[in-house]
Amino acid sequence: MARSSSPRQASRRAVSLTAQCRTQSGLRDRGEISDISASGCCVRVSGLYFRVGARVVIRPQGLEGLTGVVRWVDGDYAGVEFDREIYQPVVDHLVRLHGVTTVVPG
Repeated sequence: MARSSSPRQASRRAVSLTAQCRTQSGLRDRGEISDISASGCCVRVSGLYFRVGARVVIRPQGLEGLTGVVRWVDGDYAGVEFDREIYQPVVDHLVRLHGVTTVVPG
């Protein structure tokens, strides 16, 4: 596991949200966002290989594509820091629609 040691900019909120994921080289796969905040998300993909520092586009169901950088990778999971923060009311809306009741560590 190669997780960043820098502190998070915003608290994560647990969700189960389908997303299209695309690497800088153009490879695509469907993934699932398991937590999200205004500044980033954790996404699980099984058909793509993400590496730390890679540029990606994550397009959650119902939203435009969000560009960002992979900050850590752990198996099929990757932490993505968005280039631009999502408007907090949009995050709150996604949590209302797709929130789960599990506790997200960290």
